[in-house]
Amino acid sequence: IRARMIDFLPRLRRFAFVLTRNMDAADDLVQDTCERALARLDQWEPGTKLESWMYRIAQNIWLDRKRSEKVRGHALDIDEAAGVEGEDGRAVTESRLTLAAVSEGIDRLPPDQQVLIAMVCVEGLSYKDAASVLGVPIGTVMSRLSRARQALVQHLASDSGTPNPKLQERVHGSRS
Repeated sequence: IRARMIDFLPRLRRFAFVLTRNMDAADDLVQDTCERALARLDQWEPGTKLESWMYRIAQNIWLDRKRSEKVRGHALDIDEAAGVEGEDGRAVTESRLTLAAVSEGIDRLPPDQQVLIAMVCVEGLSYKDAASVLGVPIGTVMSRLSRARQALVQHLASDSGTPNPKLQERVHGSRS
């Protein structure tokens, strides 16, 4: 089981990064997830997906932290302001602005939709697997994900002042 957990770490770390949007916080989340999983290994049911169980643990820890941040507030890490020497400043700025807009849009989503974006859009879990991890029907996954995608498109369109046709087509599919 420990070997499977180690093999799963890169995917868990990517999932944690999408949720936290900070590499240090993601690493802390992964560490806490592994610590909790190892401490409660007797609660894992053999025959079920270990990865799904660990995604659920990470999600629960992250949600607990989000709730506590509402009470205590969010701390900003000064090390996040790194230099960009040697890179095309315009491209870096545009990329960062786009990433910031997407991150802000994801931050505005309800936590259940944020988790689905991370699981399905970033981690590549199937709707069925995401439904299994979350313990909800597949239709719930599909509707929450649809609402999340629509909210992101609306947020990005409101930032730019005009809807992005390519982005809308990717979210809603071709309508011809």
